[in-house]
Amino acid sequence: MAKRVAEIFRNTIAELAVVKQWQPRVARLEATFNKESHMRTRFTVNGEPREVEHDTRATLLDILRDQLGLTGTKKGCDHGQCGACTVLVNGKRVNSCLCLAAMHEGDEMTTIEGLGSPEALSALQQAFVSRDGYQCGFCTPGQIVSATAMLEELRAGDPSFASASLNGDMPLEDAEIAERMSGNLCRCSAYPLIREAIAMAAEVKS
Repeated sequence: MAKRVAEIFRNTIAELAVVKQWQPRVARLEATFNKESHMRTRFTVNGEPREVEHDTRATLLDILRDQLGLTGTKKGCDHGQCGACTVLVNGKRVNSCLCLAAMHEGDEMTTIEGLGSPEALSALQQAFVSRDGYQCGFCTPGQIVSATAMLEELRAGDPSFASASLNGDMPLEDAEIAERMSGNLCRCSAYPLIREAIAMAAEVKS
């Protein structure tokens, strides 16, 4: 038994010596990795130029929330399936959890904070309040940002799967709204009131 313990001890000493020998090299490799895995990206958020230093693997969602403090954009599924993280990039709606921040050099972004304020709500924000288009409210920022872009898509004549025609006027019927907003989930199932709010805002804007 004592012989076995002594053998284990000698092996441990030998392993520690190897570790100590490699420590400087490992430290240099870590320093190189940390330096090369960070970068700077410049873009505009809600009309304000921003420059952030970030890990090359950082998502746009994490940059907006953790570095810029724009926590209105929510992290829901983190897989691009729920729409809670929806923001506008150059006027188009995207799931920010699927976008690397490094992809957006020079882009213009709008989050829920850039659409209105408590003192000056946008038409959609006011409609959501008037129609009770929410319950817990977690998905609401993504719903409003997505609906903002959706109404612009409709005005531009972009058809959806529910559109009766690929050309001409596209009436904003309930089925049309439901299809165009299908990428935004509401786990409280407030969908009827969400669609009512969007229809109300569309009438105000028109």
